[in-house]
Amino acid sequence: MATRAKTTNVFGGLFRFLRKWLIRIVLLVIILPPVLTVIYSVVPPVSTLMIGRYVQFLWVDRQWVSLQDISPNLIKSVITSEDSGFCENDGVEWDALQDQVEALTDGERPRGASTITMQTAKNLFLWGDRSYVRKALEIPLALMLDAILSKKRVLEIYLNIAEWGEGIFGAEAAAQAWFGKPAKDLTRVEAARLATALPNPLGRNSANPTSGHRRLAATNIARVNAAGPIFGCVLGK
Repeated sequence: MATRAKTTNVFGGLFRFLRKWLIRIVLLVIILPPVLTVIYSVVPPVSTLMIGRYVQFLWVDRQWVSLQDISPNLIKSVITSEDSGFCENDGVEWDALQDQVEALTDGERPRGASTITMQTAKNLFLWGDRSYVRKALEIPLALMLDAILSKKRVLEIYLNIAEWGEGIFGAEAAAQAWFGKPAKDLTRVEAARLATALPNPLGRNSANPTSGHRRLAATNIARVNAAGPIFGCVLGK
């Protein structure tokens, strides 16, 4: 009896210990993103993918620049390509998300629906592999980013942590790597090539694009020209 009671006490103590630490971990996971976001409002952040490469001692090229040092051509091309409603949404495109949920329930493979803010949330706090769990976590994180940060800061962070090639992160590193010039000097064609490379940064060479990539860039330029006043929150016009 004494041995059984002692065993019960040991397991009971272990359970209480694990429960205590589990509660602490959950609280940390809940509290950490808002705290980091406030810090990121003034401090240049790094993405989880960059951290992963640092941990593996892999090469990383990221040169932080302010939004005003990034060509308006790239800003327009990225917004048009990735999230044309960026200035109007609250970090989530609910109609697009609903369409993807309906596609999923109909047995179709959902695609897209990620806003720039959701992609920023993913890059800052989550992992790269696609999963419904990750997508579900992106939504509250994107809403939080949109509530705490200005649109300009969200876009500035995104353009400085987006991947544009193996170990190449951010607009400045991408402009230097692919075109040998600073991000502020990118032409419309160069900006369109970079913007349309974002969905597949390891498979699309912006300096030497395939014919398909060239067509995507040409379409992007046409869409930018026809976009209208969708850039006001970041360019003021």
